[in-house]
Amino acid sequence: MSQEWPLWEIFIRGQHGMSHRHVGSLHAADAEMAIKNARDVYTRRNEGVSIWVIEATHITASAPSEKGPYFEPSNSKVYRHPTFFDIPDDVGAM
Repeated sequence: MSQEWPLWEIFIRGQHGMSHRHVGSLHAADAEMAIKNARDVYTRRNEGVSIWVIEATHITASAPSEKGPYFEPSNSKVYRHPTFFDIPDDVGAM
């Protein structure tokens, strides 16, 4: 059995951002330790306001090599694109 701690993926929301972004990975024994270590490693200059940690084994992703077949069906659904809707002039920039 491996003696290595699980790998955690780290996401930080910056002070001026609205969403979390992936900043890196680290090994930790549990989620609490992962958050504390992520704070020490990835927010040295006080730039973060929120940290998410996700154990890497819990992430499932599509493969970049499958992007064509995986995303092409959405091209036929024009109603999903903002260009489908008419925006009144008095609304301004969105």
